[in-house]
Amino acid sequence: MDYFSFEAAEVPEVPLMQGLSTSLVLIALLAVVAPLAARFLDRAVKVPIVVFEIVLGIVLGPSILGWIQPTEFVDTLAQFGLAMLFFVAGNEVDFAAIRGRPITRASAGWVISLAAGIGAGFVLGPTPAAAVIIGVALCSTALGALLPILRDAGTSKSPMGIAVTALGAAGEFGPLVAISLFFSGRELGPATAVLLGFVLLTGLAIHLASRARHSLFHSQVTRTLHTSGQFAVRSIMFILTVLVVLSMVLGLDMLLGAFAAGVLWKVAIARAPEQDRHVIEAKVDAIAFGFLVPVFFIDTGIDFDLSALTASPAALALVPLFLLLLLVIRGLPSLLAAPARSSWADKRAIILFGATGLPIIVAVTAIGRNEGLISSAISSALVGAGMLSVLLFPLLALRQLQREPSGTAARHQDTC
Repeated sequence: MDYFSFEAAEVPEVPLMQGLSTSLVLIALLAVVAPLAARFLDRAVKVPIVVFEIVLGIVLGPSILGWIQPTEFVDTLAQFGLAMLFFVAGNEVDFAAIRGRPITRASAGWVISLAAGIGAGFVLGPTPAAAVIIGVALCSTALGALLPILRDAGTSKSPMGIAVTALGAAGEFGPLVAISLFFSGRELGPATAVLLGFVLLTGLAIHLASRARHSLFHSQVTRTLHTSGQFAVRSIMFILTVLVVLSMVLGLDMLLGAFAAGVLWKVAIARAPEQDRHVIEAKVDAIAFGFLVPVFFIDTGIDFDLSALTASPAALALVPLFLLLLLVIRGLPSLLAAPARSSWADKRAIILFGATGLPIIVAVTAIGRNEGLISSAISSALVGAGMLSVLLFPLLALRQLQREPSGTAARHQDTC
């Protein structure tokens, strides 16, 4: 009997492990193919790598070929990738550069976007909860996707880059706060108190980190930077894990903790030798964009419900509608953050950059779909619009900047 019970327990695991192994190999292959495809098309059109990752996930996923099936293990890796994406966003935000006018006006624009988004949600959504889901999705800006694009274009330190960074900071942190308030499972009053407690606790940690000299910490970082100790990377993972788990224990969105972890690490390592900081940033980029983040975007494509869109013309029509709403609801209020004396080309670029959204859209629609607040059709249409925004808007925005008058372009270049 022991023998047969052993066989009964083991046999079902074989096809499961085979399917997982196949999926992992194919996902790793897609992660390699995506940058090659982006480079192949680079001379004709600059397409963000994340677009290839998502599209390849759709093609090889259940929606089309069915070679890769969703698995719990890959979904877990994808959640790590999403958390790492927001950690990098928090780590790369230069708060000294965006403080004052940029972040104030960007925050005001985000509040307008949230109000307009929820208003549109009441028209399109069947319930108030669905309206909030749609509103939060439409008021987001993909800072994590925009920062590498700005950095590769050499405009991250220009007035335009600073304005877009401020827009992205407001367009990622604001929606995370909204998600934590409206979908924590608590009443609004207790949820606000918990959120404020988390913000104060994190703010205190950031303040203490900014005041401390960290001499022993930095010396340990330097000593293990090129050894198997890797103290810096291990410290990053510890800070990220602590704040993500703390946010989850408090009933907040885990991405709020990931974003805060990035800010905390930036402050903690600020006084380390510049060469060490550059090496650590390279290591973080390798972990994030070389491993975890591609898994997230490929898994987004795998989980994408293409059949929900193609099932009816009405569902398919929601994609261009949501894309237009991103431009109107998120893009137009972003003009408040435009640099002083911006040209019309600058302003058009600001609208397009501000309307670029995907990670928050994926996160909030997943919440809505899992809790039965929105249909698969609305969820897929929002994600589809987010994918198109990442594909089209940054490309069009960069072309606007290339067309701007020589004087403005020179002013941007002088500030880089």
